This record gives sequence, structure tokens and C-alpha cells, in this order.
Amino acid sequence: MSALLLMLLVSIVNVGTLLEKGSPRREVRRLSCVRCCGPSEQPVSGSSLRYARMSNEPAYSVPKVRPTIDITILKGEKGEMGDRGNPGAVGKEGAQGLRGYNGQKGQKGQSGPSGHSCKQLYAAFSVGRRKPLHSSDYFEHVTFDTEFVNLYKHFNMFTGKFFCYVPGIYYFNLNVHTWNFKETYLHLMKNDNEVAILYAQPSDRSIMQSQTLMLELQEGDEVWVRMFKRERENAIYSEESDIYIIFNGHLIKPAIE
Repeated sequence: MSALLLMLLVSIVNVGTLLEKGSPRREVRRLSCVRCCGPSEQPVSGSSLRYARMSNEPAYSVPKVRPTIDITILKGEKGEMGDRGNPGAVGKEGAQGLRGYNGQKGQKGQSGPSGHSCKQLYAAFSVGRRKPLHSSDYFEHVTFDTEFVNLYKHFNMFTGKFFCYVPGIYYFNLNVHTWNFKETYLHLMKNDNEVAILYAQPSDRSIMQSQTLMLELQEGDEVWVRMFKRERENAIYSEESDIYIIFNGHLIKPAIE
């Protein structure tokens, strides 16, 4: 038993000896000290130096040379002013500012020129119709045959229209007499637009019917009366001896006084 143990120990020692002889020893390489930077420069690592040796690239970048030129020596004479450029785009409108202080009261101005003596700031008319009228068309213009007042002839008796020569606010009134068992339907017209209606239903009694309004007119506007026919017969009554149909108008306030 002891002999067997001795043989095992001897074999183990021989195996360890063989392993030491077979495995190569690693040699410890020491890097020699290389100067890589000056006292004011940053040191370069060993790996960077090794990469520089293998790639033949410098260990650090070459400093760039920036020449300095004295501009005062090269400065020439002042050139002439160029042409004015095109105006730029208009910017957005800004916010409204605060209201400023009230200025001083100005001096009294001079008197203006006197007005034209031919310019009349008056207008008035009153006309009537002695003949009755039945509507034969869908629209029928009402004319007048009697002139009570026609200041400066602003009302045209041939066309039956009042022509505005003086701009301002006017008052108009229309009075008619209805016909028994017949409808009465009239329009007060301003140019080509109806602005008011005078209406009366058919009745066994004839009555006086009236319409009144005020209009603001410009120079060139026309005011007149139109009869409007519907399904029923439309008519207004009058006589040769008595006037039942009257149209009036006058200027209340001119636009320029």
C-alpha cells in the first residue's frame, strides 16, 4: 500500500515538470520612455503613440498658420453712394396706439366765398288728376293734368315724375278716391323701386285713401306713382268738376345749407 502511494506521488511530480517545460514563458516587455510633449502640452497616451508608429500618422495635429493682414494698409478711398434700392414689402399693421393729448386751439379761419345766387335751396310741388283711371296693364304709370304748385318746374307734368335738383330730405303725400267694388293698389316709387304702398280693398262704398312718407334724395333721383294690377280690377276715381287725386311733395332740409 505504501509502495503504491509512493508511485502515485512520483508520477504527479513528473507530470508537473513536463507541464512547466511545455508551456512558453511570457516575457515582460518594458516600454521605453519617449518624450511626447513639451511642458505646456498635453501628454499623448501610449496607445496613441503605438497607433502613430503603425499608421505613419503624426501623434498630434499640425498647428494651422493664420496670417494677419493690416487692413489699414489695403484700405482704398471711399466710393460713391449707390442707387436707392427698391422699397421692401409692407409690414403688418401694428396695434392702435394710445390717444394723444389735445392740441392747442387754432385760430379762426377766414370767411368762405359767397354762395351762387342761382342755386335755389327750395323745392315744392302739388299736382292733381281730374280723370279717373283703370289699370289696363300689369304696371301703369299715373300722370297728372292739373298743376297747383310747381316751384322751379321740378315736377315734369308730361312724365308725371318729380326730379330732384336739390339733394336733401323731402316730404311726399298721395291722396286718392277709391272706386266702388274695385280694388285700389298704388306704389310710391323712387327711381325704379317701390318704397310705399297705398291700398284699399273693394267695398260698396268709395272712400278717400292717403299715404305719406319722407325720403332722402340725391340729385337726379325721381319720385312718381305707379298703379299695380292684380287678379281684381284696379281703379281710382275722379271727376272733371272735382279733383280727388292729389300728389304733393316739398323739401324739408337741403343736404347743404
